[in-house]
Amino acid sequence: MLHAALSPVRAMQRYKVSMDKKGLLFDIQSFSVHDGPGCRTNVFFAGCPLQCKWCANPESWLKKKHVMFAEAICKWEKGCRACKYACPHGSIVFAVNGKPGITWDRCEQCETFDCTGICPNNALKQCVKEYTVDELVAVLRRDFNNWGSEGGVTFSGGEPLLQHEFLIEVLKKCHALQIHTAIETSGYVKQEAFLEMMKYIDFAFIDVKNMDREKHKAGTGVDNGLILSNIEALTRYGWGGRIVLRQPTIAGYNDSDENAYNLIEFMNKNSLYEINLLKFHRLGLTKWNQLGKDYEYSEHGHVDDEKMEHLQQLYLNNNIACYIGDNTPF
Repeated sequence: MLHAALSPVRAMQRYKVSMDKKGLLFDIQSFSVHDGPGCRTNVFFAGCPLQCKWCANPESWLKKKHVMFAEAICKWEKGCRACKYACPHGSIVFAVNGKPGITWDRCEQCETFDCTGICPNNALKQCVKEYTVDELVAVLRRDFNNWGSEGGVTFSGGEPLLQHEFLIEVLKKCHALQIHTAIETSGYVKQEAFLEMMKYIDFAFIDVKNMDREKHKAGTGVDNGLILSNIEALTRYGWGGRIVLRQPTIAGYNDSDENAYNLIEFMNKNSLYEINLLKFHRLGLTKWNQLGKDYEYSEHGHVDDEKMEHLQQLYLNNNIACYIGDNTPF
């Protein structure tokens, strides 16, 4: 009888723990029109198991709070040294000519981010924040009237599945509120978590960056075995949502006919008939600089329109709908 009497209390405790889960996000953007049907709110999760050499959001790699430094708006030439004296780790140094630099390996150990609070021009900023489930859902409810009949929320990153326990709790709330849910994912997560999360997803973009196992690893840091296996499992699972594969198309990396034909074969085998070929861009270059990272694709990677249209035609010839860039029906 004692055990029976305690069960509701334990149930409430478990419920409270789940609602108190916190997620690490690096951005929330309203009014997105290229990341799923209709107008949407994009939620960007911190942390990613891939480290793509062309990544547009390298600030998403770390699943922790960290700092970015925008030297272009720093007031060092006017003699500002506020951050130097605020930093408890000696991470910020100034050269003889006064130009600032950051010792990034020390900076990554920081937990207080005193420099970001004192920087008068926001040249230093903390780019990851914590949200509870209810705090994030409150943001989504705020945007609800902006979405129209087809819109909703898209979870992106980074890799949102790295925080699948938090994400599932958010998705359950969205489901209860009848909010349309989409995800942009690499699919690189344990299959059990992947399939559980997909129960609450209506629309999925899944990246397949290269069909060759070793080339995939060379470009992203991981091979494609788990990703392809998860896609296959999802199609066997009988999931009722819409899948659009995505490929950021990089010259010399995955723009070959061979890669396209291998992906076509995989798609036909798994009854997948939509792919979005994303055009290469360097919009992430500034962020790489602000994180003290070297960007390998500063001088190459672009695929011209003629080649993009050629690749598109290969898919169309094989009865696969292929969309280039933002020219999509969603």
